[in-house]
Amino acid sequence: MRSLYDWFAASARRHPDATALEVGGLALTYAELEAATGRLARLAEQALGRRPARVGLLASRSLACYAGYLGILRLGGTVVPLNPHTPVERNLWIAKAAELDLTVIDDSAADQAADYAAQAPAVLDLTAGRWQALLADDQPGTEVCAPAEFAYIVFTSGSTGQPKGVPLPHENVSTLLDSMIPQLRYAPGDRVSQTFEISFDGSIMEMFGAWGVGATLCVPEYGEVFTPVKFINAHRLTHWLSVPSIISFAKRLRALAPGSMPGLRVAVFAGEALTAPQVEAWQAAAPNATIINAYGPTELTVIVCAYPVPAQRPALPRTSNGTMPIGIPFGHLEWTLRDADWRPAPIGELCVRGPQRFGGYLDPAQNAGAFADLDDSSGQGYTGDGPLTGRHWYRTGDRVGLEDGNLVHLGRLDDQVKVRGFRVELGEIESVLRRHPDVTEVVVLPVTAADGGTDLHALYTGGEVPADEFALLLRELPSYMLPRRYHYRAALPLSTVGKVDRRRLAAELADGHGGG
Repeated sequence: MRSLYDWFAASARRHPDATALEVGGLALTYAELEAATGRLARLAEQALGRRPARVGLLASRSLACYAGYLGILRLGGTVVPLNPHTPVERNLWIAKAAELDLTVIDDSAADQAADYAAQAPAVLDLTAGRWQALLADDQPGTEVCAPAEFAYIVFTSGSTGQPKGVPLPHENVSTLLDSMIPQLRYAPGDRVSQTFEISFDGSIMEMFGAWGVGATLCVPEYGEVFTPVKFINAHRLTHWLSVPSIISFAKRLRALAPGSMPGLRVAVFAGEALTAPQVEAWQAAAPNATIINAYGPTELTVIVCAYPVPAQRPALPRTSNGTMPIGIPFGHLEWTLRDADWRPAPIGELCVRGPQRFGGYLDPAQNAGAFADLDDSSGQGYTGDGPLTGRHWYRTGDRVGLEDGNLVHLGRLDDQVKVRGFRVELGEIESVLRRHPDVTEVVVLPVTAADGGTDLHALYTGGEVPADEFALLLRELPSYMLPRRYHYRAALPLSTVGKVDRRRLAAELADGHGGG
């Protein structure tokens, strides 16, 4: 088994003098970063009095963050990333659910550091300059230990309100890297962005894609993520990875001028729908870059589809909802689309199995309903009884259609709502509204009406559109699918991972603050 740490260590042997990491004004070679990981591993052992098994990482965009990630793996431990931008109560809940032995904390944890440390079982405190011990030559390191079963555990939002722990084995991640590194054309000497927080699994492809070949990981400050042109040019990036919302954000700031990123070679967008206007804006700004639209749930190890977008505007695919296709799942995976009666269908829920499928949630009770045995003619969902096996398919919960030989993401099944007794797919309404030339982004959300029923509200960015123009555009839809109100917004709020924050928008609508 090739461990996640092996990917970094092999590059450190082959390219010891190449720059591995640029973060916070520091630039470390592979040899220097490897030494720092050994020192952090030693400090972690000393802080706990033994080798830790599961270690939390409450740090962001700092040397301690990246040396911590590698150092935990070097010890043979499992990394549990924590997000300093979420409430401390959530991180403490995760620490308990994951049964953390230790948590690495530095100043990037900000106001959370003291509150978390006071309630966590044990911490390695690298705040107030203590992280500089990672660079001290007189601090010894540790040997590389045999890996645990799981490389990392990421916690995702759960429908019950409690986060779901997703443990990913080393084999799964190695399968991903073997597949994606050639597709993204990573090579020694490349310079790769690191825009995702480490608590978002997209960061794996940035960190270990770069470190797996001897490239440089270039880490922007949080605010710099939203000014991609400035960061890409200042750091001479060859590869950029982010959510598509960053394109719209930069475009609103008029910071995406044509030809402004001539040196960029590859841009990967994932995490939400990539639209044709976003592609056109990015292609104009980065004329020499290949755009790849990637898709994959956390449970399937980051990415399972990668669609190279045609470079010429006339060749851009026209899909039913105006978004770019996500491609076809990798050849080493099995996939199927199933309708509500579990029958194969051209449009349905995407189900996947194979070597990137995880083996079940940290809390086994959350496995019920997440898997299906489609080899059984009844398509019986997994109820939690009996072991999960390789025959079980992971149910993505994504509504996907096959169009012109590629899959198109049509929305979440849980985006389906009941309006006056009718079932409505919110993504279907969004796709129609997105056809208006003045609309850049659009979100349709259900709102409880005064009579207790459900009304639909649409929030959009771009240029203000008269309501009668929307009505003309939506004339093909039945009346119960028409939004009751349209809210123009200069910008849609983003979550801590850069996606459109639908929960915040829903809360604002519920409070009567939809805007516009």
